[in-house]
Amino acid sequence: MLEIRNDWNLEEINALFNMPFNDLLFMAHSIHREIFDPNQVQVSSLLNIKTGACPEDCSYCSQSSKYDTDLDREKLMEVEQVLLQAKAAKDNGASRFCMGAAWRNPTDKSLDKVIPMIKGVKELGMEACVTLGMLTQEQAMMLKEAGLDYYNHNIDTSKENYSNVVTTRIFQDRLDTLEAVQNADINVCSGGILGMGETQTDRASMLQSLANLETHPDSIPINLLVPISGTPFENVEPPSESEFVRTIAVARILMPKSVVRLSAGRLEMGEGMQALCFFAGANSIFYGDQLLTTGNPSVDNDQLLFDRLGINR
Repeated sequence: MLEIRNDWNLEEINALFNMPFNDLLFMAHSIHREIFDPNQVQVSSLLNIKTGACPEDCSYCSQSSKYDTDLDREKLMEVEQVLLQAKAAKDNGASRFCMGAAWRNPTDKSLDKVIPMIKGVKELGMEACVTLGMLTQEQAMMLKEAGLDYYNHNIDTSKENYSNVVTTRIFQDRLDTLEAVQNADINVCSGGILGMGETQTDRASMLQSLANLETHPDSIPINLLVPISGTPFENVEPPSESEFVRTIAVARILMPKSVVRLSAGRLEMGEGMQALCFFAGANSIFYGDQLLTTGNPSVDNDQLLFDRLGINR
């Protein structure tokens, strides 16, 4: 019987990272195969429903008002526009539609405009996900009442490294929002970003924070930083391919029943690297040419990849 733990210590997690690569992947794949169909990948689609002018100073983000990234600011999209995009995503094979707004935290008035989008996505027969920033408990309950399936709120990096990435909020703010979401019985989608100058121990600590939540996140996006010109992280060295794959494998071992998603940065990953990630336990991707503000492989390219690897969606 596979044990689900919420009491991992940092030494144990670092020891996993330090295993021989083949041994680590074998362990992760064995766990993955016990829980999931190893040839099945869940497909989500992501739409930026409100672009730019965010007051936060996340050092990786093109949407921060603190940096000059040549990003055009756009107001919140109309419901009809959003639902047209959701229908197109469904037609392309996406089962979940994620909507992101560049807010530090939504106002109740803002939520009143997003809730019809959530209800419309649900009426299309898709799962609905939003990422809107920090939430109060009352706001989380409003989203639950609207039928929201998933709330995304990434912790980004380790608590030790957090102030090197963001200074306009603290790490505990992220955990408080995750708690509010879980208390509202909404599925949590939370992961991090690799390639922000973090150490292996930072990656271990980030995964520890997720694995030691009272309930593991239902979905764990692992992003490879896409450096944006004009942001403080535009010239940061990326992790090696093996370091990225190791992080996928360790996430699978720590959180066996969670869906691990290959998120941003897949344009920089070749077929072999993505295949290793799927073998190590990744079983979800974002589908479509565009994520929030960064590029993504085309639907046709992803379908070709799936065909070559014998992956179903």
